[in-house]
Amino acid sequence: FPNMVVPLLVGRTRSLNSVEEALANEENLIVVFQKDPQVDDPSFNDVYSVGVAVKIIQSVREQTGVMKILVEVLDRVIIKNFIKDKKIYSVVTEKVIKEPDEKNKEDEALVRFVLELLDKYLELNTSVPKELYTTISSIENAARLTDTIAGYLPLKLKDKAIILQTIPIKQRLQVLIDILNSEIGVLEVQKKIQSKVIKKIEDTQKQYFLSEQLKEIQKELGKEGDSDEVTQLRDKINKINMPKNARDKAMEELSRLSKTMPLSPEATVIRTYLEWLISLPWDKKTEDNLDILHAEKILNEDHYGLEKVKERIVEYLAVRKRADQLKGPILCFVGPPGVGKTSLGKSIARAMGRKCVRISLGGIRDEAEIRGHRKTYIGAMPGRIIQSIRKVNVNNPVFLLDEIDKMGQDFRGDPASALLEVLDPEQNVSFSDHYLEIEFDLSKILFITTANTEFSIPAPLLDRMEIISLPGYTIWEKKEIARHFLIPKQLKEHGLTDKNLRFSDDTITRIIRNYTREAGVRNLEREIANICRKVTKKIVETSKEGPYSINLKNVERYLGPEKFSSIESEKEHKVGVATGMAWTEYGGEILFTEVLTMKGKGNLILTGQLGDVMKESAQAALSYVRAHTAELGIDEDFYKEIDIHIHVPEGAIPKDGPSAGITISTALISCLLKKPVDAHIAMTGEITLQGKVLKIGGLKSKILAAHRSGIKKIII
Repeated sequence: FPNMVVPLLVGRTRSLNSVEEALANEENLIVVFQKDPQVDDPSFNDVYSVGVAVKIIQSVREQTGVMKILVEVLDRVIIKNFIKDKKIYSVVTEKVIKEPDEKNKEDEALVRFVLELLDKYLELNTSVPKELYTTISSIENAARLTDTIAGYLPLKLKDKAIILQTIPIKQRLQVLIDILNSEIGVLEVQKKIQSKVIKKIEDTQKQYFLSEQLKEIQKELGKEGDSDEVTQLRDKINKINMPKNARDKAMEELSRLSKTMPLSPEATVIRTYLEWLISLPWDKKTEDNLDILHAEKILNEDHYGLEKVKERIVEYLAVRKRADQLKGPILCFVGPPGVGKTSLGKSIARAMGRKCVRISLGGIRDEAEIRGHRKTYIGAMPGRIIQSIRKVNVNNPVFLLDEIDKMGQDFRGDPASALLEVLDPEQNVSFSDHYLEIEFDLSKILFITTANTEFSIPAPLLDRMEIISLPGYTIWEKKEIARHFLIPKQLKEHGLTDKNLRFSDDTITRIIRNYTREAGVRNLEREIANICRKVTKKIVETSKEGPYSINLKNVERYLGPEKFSSIESEKEHKVGVATGMAWTEYGGEILFTEVLTMKGKGNLILTGQLGDVMKESAQAALSYVRAHTAELGIDEDFYKEIDIHIHVPEGAIPKDGPSAGITISTALISCLLKKPVDAHIAMTGEITLQGKVLKIGGLKSKILAAHRSGIKKIII
């Protein structure tokens, strides 16, 4: 700014040459701001149009090549253009601005206001010496006063550039007033924040000193005192009937809390830990309803069939009635989706008069989800077992652990192994959570786990549980479930009654046979809901309440064409085609095995997404046939001139297992003898090279699959 003496550093080659040219010819320099400091070789558009003319007073060239110059700033200069030649910047034309000396009342009023704002600014900004006000207030010329303030205050570079560009004095004073007002606003907010922080620190220090003084006074008086918080926590601990080890731990932590600064992070950790200990239901439990007839009534109300499960629960209640100290069993319901595993657990809780809590283990990979984190970690908390017990607030709920077969494991640990302690009746009496660090008794809890398949549950965990299979429902069972449970539930959910919508028995059977093919009843419920929605829409549109009857004639109008045709009505006795039965985790399925021969050189072709075990069964079947050609009445050298193709349809679905052996053998022999296989018989069994058919698993699921498909006879 004009009338200032400023040191400058010059580093660019063309700028250095310009300085040396000015020194050599005793000429002035013109200094101007760049709009963007990052531009290394600016053109005329990269700089502001107003700069200043300066006279070089001193110059020193350093070894690094940079030149230090001390300049006296003369006047503002309006730059019209400049030329960049090879060595220097040459200003083409410029106009020197001479500031007027005359005064007027308006300028004087603005100057006084500027000085008031400057005084206020210097009060707030302690980094600028207050003596600056005395120096500046003595300047009488308005233009010089404005430039001096802008030059010496630590304003933003952009704000300084605006003041330098503003030529008229009145306008320049107004710009400076706006900038000072803005800076004062920011400084006031900053000061308010600082004062709050300082007050907080002072309050904390004051609290600390007072608490320390109080402790010393109490020591002198011969009695130690506690804060209100510590007293309240002690009262809560004394009211709860905790085990001795838990009470000792709580008192130990309470003693630590009383010696810790209230606002320290450690105090927060101890406080949270004590709150967890106090809130756990150490001695809270619900009284079991041991009336066996009542339990049977509730279970029959909620579920049709499932006699084995109901019998097991009634047995448990009977033994509890005779021997009060019986530990809760660990039951594992295994079955395909939709057979009622989770809802059965809730019904058991209702029958026993217990509270029910459920957590899903599907996808859990972290051991800390079960056992909790050590309380030394930030954000540590107990595992989901202890969390759920606190939530339900009793120590003997029915605890549902869903999807126990879908846990994973990675670098964070193995949650299935962590569950061993939870689900072992001999160990869970003293379950230790990493966060609590003290034992909690889980033996009063009735644990019920669910899984789609027991094969993916780790063997040690499986060994600790009592497996109860829920393989699926027959058509008659599904019909009763639909009649007594699903239809009333869906009618209620859709705002209907049995006066609005009725299903005939034949219609329900047809929906089960031709619109669903499943072990459970989920899709059956969806199809019933589909009909309810359409009827509800019709009632709303026409205002006719019905009754609407769903029968064999109109069911297709509501549900569309049949999704599954009746297999039995379509089947014929065919050569080289045998019906097998397969087990999947979603229930049973029937599979057709097809064998075809063609001219070739004895190759065996296997297709249909077969697994390794199934491929081995096919090889075993072929070897058996070749070894027993005489008994079977087949040409001894049949395989030399033909290729045999074995195919299991639905090739997109992977299939594996040994129990297809008998089916493949039967289809192969049928093809070679040109004799058809009875299409109304399904079969399952592993084949050996001696021709023995071995036992298989998943029998009930397989039988149900054959039954759903209308097959009357099976070989097992």
